[in-house]
Amino acid sequence: MQLHPIVAQVTQRIVERSAPRRQAYLARIAAAQGNAPQRRRLSCGNLAHGFAACAPGDKQALRSGAAPNLGIVTSYNDMLSAHQPLERYPELLKAAAREAGATAQVAGGVPAMCDGVTQGREGMELSLFSRDVIAMSAAVALSHDMFDAALYLGVCDKIVPGLLIGALHFGHLPGIFVPAGPMTSGLPNDEKSRVRQRYATGEATREELLEAEARSYHGPGTCTFYGTANSNQMLMELMGLHLPGSSFVHPNTPLRDALTAQAAQRAAQITALGDDWRPIGRIVDERAIVNGVIGLHATGGSTNHLLHLIAIAAAAGVELRLEDFDALSAVVPLLARVYPNGSADVNHFHAAGGLAFLIGELLDAGLLHGDVETVAGPGLNRYRVEARLEGDGRIAYVPAAGRSGDPSVLRPAAEPFRADGGLRVLSGALGTAAIKVSAVPEDRWTVQAPCRVFAEQHEVKQAFERGELDRDVVVVVRFQGPRANGMPELHQLTPTLTVLQKRGHRVALVTDGRMSGASGQVPAAIHVTPEAAVGGPLARLRDGDVLRVDAVAGTLEVIGDADWSARAPAVADLSTHHVGMGRELFAAFRDYAAPADRGAGVLPPQPL
Repeated sequence: MQLHPIVAQVTQRIVERSAPRRQAYLARIAAAQGNAPQRRRLSCGNLAHGFAACAPGDKQALRSGAAPNLGIVTSYNDMLSAHQPLERYPELLKAAAREAGATAQVAGGVPAMCDGVTQGREGMELSLFSRDVIAMSAAVALSHDMFDAALYLGVCDKIVPGLLIGALHFGHLPGIFVPAGPMTSGLPNDEKSRVRQRYATGEATREELLEAEARSYHGPGTCTFYGTANSNQMLMELMGLHLPGSSFVHPNTPLRDALTAQAAQRAAQITALGDDWRPIGRIVDERAIVNGVIGLHATGGSTNHLLHLIAIAAAAGVELRLEDFDALSAVVPLLARVYPNGSADVNHFHAAGGLAFLIGELLDAGLLHGDVETVAGPGLNRYRVEARLEGDGRIAYVPAAGRSGDPSVLRPAAEPFRADGGLRVLSGALGTAAIKVSAVPEDRWTVQAPCRVFAEQHEVKQAFERGELDRDVVVVVRFQGPRANGMPELHQLTPTLTVLQKRGHRVALVTDGRMSGASGQVPAAIHVTPEAAVGGPLARLRDGDVLRVDAVAGTLEVIGDADWSARAPAVADLSTHHVGMGRELFAAFRDYAAPADRGAGVLPPQPL
């Protein structure tokens, strides 16, 4: 199928604007390639330190052999349900590496925090910055120069983007991302949502709410709604960094273990020591980045990836802009409805045909670059398969089904849920913002109403409880950007705003903070840039100003008062956000954070 002309145009535009940086990046990769194990560069003393604690067989291989050595970078901890299964992975990977004639070592760990635990708490103000800490930690792990390829163990929120940014700063090394898979389905999402809304109105007790949440998040594996964690898995597969069919297989199952072992064996095959060198910096090119953006639109994925994909692209010497997301959104159909964009969870999506079906549909429609390189080999057609376990324990790949197993969850490109994507960009007098409309009813895509301005999300709930928001209203929550307090997610606003909308009011949110992949049916203009803390237009708003959030026209405006922009900007006392829970350690991150439309990070755009 011929590539869609808009996909081709956007890709070419990215290639042209990125050319100097991308060429410099590729030159660094070429310069770092070697034809001998990386550890051969080390002195005897350096190398002896590197294998001192290894098992005898591994020690001998590292000391004298020419076999590849795989570095394992892990985000394991046993507080995160998604990452707890990673505890077993190092031994599985080491055993598989030995079978392939290679060795593997745990190169290091990276932090992994859970936004679900820190929502509405002080710790959430470290969440976005943890992405760059993870990238730095991955770099520290790989800086020993002992490794010929790397295996990246991570699943959630900022962890996968951080690992990928770190991996791209070692772009000469092949890298495979190794997922853990989703937990089994628990309490249906609609029922969980109803309990949350009842709690917001005082109709449910805390005990009822906790029971509902515990039945939803009940075991090892990724949370099953389609938030950032599962959007990460989609991206890694669509960008060719997972093994085919591996994203949504449950933890602690024979197939999951077999896929994990196969990742080590494949990594050993694609180092510079053989004849199929596949460095991660070449796999992640302009085409792969565009494929990731298209996957995000086609699945209604997490708005966090408007930040993460820009930062990931920059680490590969590629300049991705919000205008690229917007242009692609106009031509990419929405093919999946997974909570909060529907009632199904990712297990239902996988059972309906999952990524194998979705990738095939997008390829056949000319909406993906099929000629990319992947860790599995050349061409994205390799990902139109489902992984199955044969009786002898080997993995068999079977072609994806020719039709969806459940059209209420997953549809073909010819019969989409919507003809366009789930993410849009707004611009206007209030700045630039993103909005996710895949779950928003179409009659709510445009909201015009007086605003109510807040500087803290808990103030919104208090105003709601006092009855002050029981009307048409645009809720503005400002001083939530990266320079203010680290740009926390404001997901706790969702039940309150949803209740107001269900009462028949026209409601919208405008904020320079984040709402994550869990944003729902209320229109939310998020990531507003410039942010209020640097004098952006949100700082000039007052209660009662009439705002218009228009996802149809792509605008974000103040209506009526021509003098509003001449006001002195409000200044918030943010001192309470800068100390406690470790936040004082991140002062430099806040001081130097890029704006949201440039990824909101502190890392340089490419290796120095």
